[in-house]
Amino acid sequence: MVTQETERLRGDAGRGVIAPDFIVDNIIGQQQALLAIPAEQARLATALDRKARAAGLEGDYAARARAMVAAQVYPALAAQLAVLKDLRTRAGHDAGVWRLPNGEAYYRWLLREGTTTTLSADDIHAMGLEQNLAIEARMDGLLKAQGLTGGSVGDRMTALGNDPKYLFADTDAGREQLLAYVNRLMAGVRPRLSRAFNLKLKAPVIVKRVPVDIQNGAGQGYMNTGSLDGSRPSTYYINLKSTANWPKFSLPSLTYHETLPGHAWQGAYLTESGKVPLIRILLSGFNAYVEGYALYAEQLGDEIGMYDDDWAGRLGYLQAQKFRAVRLVVDTGLHAKRWSREHAIRWAVDNSGRTTQAMTSEIDRYCATPAQACGYKVGHTEINRLRDRAKAGLGARYDLRAFDDLLVKTGAAPLTVLGDVVDGYIRAGGVASL
Repeated sequence: MVTQETERLRGDAGRGVIAPDFIVDNIIGQQQALLAIPAEQARLATALDRKARAAGLEGDYAARARAMVAAQVYPALAAQLAVLKDLRTRAGHDAGVWRLPNGEAYYRWLLREGTTTTLSADDIHAMGLEQNLAIEARMDGLLKAQGLTGGSVGDRMTALGNDPKYLFADTDAGREQLLAYVNRLMAGVRPRLSRAFNLKLKAPVIVKRVPVDIQNGAGQGYMNTGSLDGSRPSTYYINLKSTANWPKFSLPSLTYHETLPGHAWQGAYLTESGKVPLIRILLSGFNAYVEGYALYAEQLGDEIGMYDDDWAGRLGYLQAQKFRAVRLVVDTGLHAKRWSREHAIRWAVDNSGRTTQAMTSEIDRYCATPAQACGYKVGHTEINRLRDRAKAGLGARYDLRAFDDLLVKTGAAPLTVLGDVVDGYIRAGGVASL
């Protein structure tokens, strides 16, 4: 597969498709770091050995894996590294896909695929600007209530994020403390899920740091859904390259997004209910629904009282929502309005109150996967619109838990399909047919 990927890189380059220089630099750095690890210490070998031992399998799987890494995997990676270094000499610095052949049409298609709507780049850009300001106004009120009045909202959130009382030490011990705090957050939200759902799900989930050898190119946080047979729990990965990216007040919202009542809860219904056909599980990747629901789960965290005694945590939640509105602006800015990478990073830092390091990682993600980040807030906005429609249509028969169950049971679907499901739910008087 590595060799096939290398051939694809060559073929794309022949058609004028080369990643920006800063993306290529990051990949080269990761490849060089990976190849510097001796074959016997490579995770491909050590992981197989560990799993074979745990399964009680006979045979020296470690030696066989080391030999394959040394004789096949590393040479293929070295060949790919050579191609990447050659591409680096031809890579430009422009960040947006507008620079590519048919780039503007490509981005229009990506937006449609990523949001499952017909919203234009201008529509999405305007949505981001509007919601950014609306959420900022709420944050401003909370900050002023705590006597924090100097500077912009972004400046005040940056100052709050630099306050030592909200930071974990940037050490191995500090990282362990951060993971322990996240585990407490997951334990704390479980008893309150009955306020938002009738569903009774086990939804086992564990938290781990993103492996060090991939943290430079990995997202800030993500979920690996548990196995279909229930033998492996969902795993919540958080990038701990620097704990400065994670002031304590920022962690609850991220945790509710990735675990409960967010992605892990979504995934648990697929694997635990026994009511979802395998084909629906395999085709459950509609970005705007999946990520829009996870943002809605962050909102539920606030609505079920997780921040009643935590003003800083509520600010962190609003900052996270604001950050998703910022995504709409910078993604469309990069790919439709021809913003530079540097301008996008600065705009994101100024408007999110997050660190330059964190926002650089995010902007590079949007450059590598255009439009994907737009699905979050577009999906969240549509879910809230549908919830308002259900409230208005059902009146006294509206029940939050039944509506939230409907969202989870529908599973990943285009937003247009979700709208049809909700309309049917309203016509049925608040009774779900799923």
